[in-house]
Amino acid sequence: MMTTARSLGDHLRDWRKLRRMSQLDLALEAEISQRHLSFIESGRSAPSRDMLLLLTERLGVPLRGRNPMLLAAGYAPLFSERSLDDPALKSARQAVDIVLKAHEPFPALAIDRHWTLVAANAAIALLLRGVADRSLLDGPVNVLRLSLHPQGLAPDIVNLGEWRAHLLERVRQQIDMTADPILGGLLKELQALSPTDGDSCDIGHDYAGIAVPLKLRTSAGILSLISTTTVFGTPVDVTLSELAIESFFPADEQTALTLRKLENV
Repeated sequence: MMTTARSLGDHLRDWRKLRRMSQLDLALEAEISQRHLSFIESGRSAPSRDMLLLLTERLGVPLRGRNPMLLAAGYAPLFSERSLDDPALKSARQAVDIVLKAHEPFPALAIDRHWTLVAANAAIALLLRGVADRSLLDGPVNVLRLSLHPQGLAPDIVNLGEWRAHLLERVRQQIDMTADPILGGLLKELQALSPTDGDSCDIGHDYAGIAVPLKLRTSAGILSLISTTTVFGTPVDVTLSELAIESFFPADEQTALTLRKLENV
């Protein structure tokens, strides 16, 4: 069965709708006339490559979505997509490893766009000791599945309801930004993993909505952690643009003391 290639206008309309922008909204953002944009979408006018890149920038199209638009407009793809072990990404991979190592004795990990584990520092091992189904740790490891699975970390997350709601909302935001169908499937899978009866859902109880902590029961006691996400600032490679480092910090002094003590054991 033959499939029809999607036109540039199809791409532009889809991204506009995803961003909830009218033609006028986008035209104003790009500082062009609505008529010009209408002609581009209908195929009556062909944009220059620079104009197309400007439109994708104003629409917040991820690098992964820009190459198909360039191709649809008759231009060569601009953004490479290399594997992380490609020599061209060696310096970036080294930077990730340096950040992960420097964050010890606190946990940190690197993930791709689908929350697949790419790398982790030594402190992550402490968080995973209670995982009942060790197959969840066989590669490729999906961090979200591992966190919310009833045979994974879920039974040891003291505030599971709160943490689950936080993670699911992050995935929804990613889907809104990327329209990634794989993330859509992952969200449905995660929603089917019901929290245990002992969930706590006291969002804002300790942090007034400023940060959602991960409260994890471990052999060393309950660790309370808050996280930050770091991404590369100006990537021009698709793989690199989708790489994120999740760094966990102690949310209280007891957690900090425990992790520092374990580093020397």
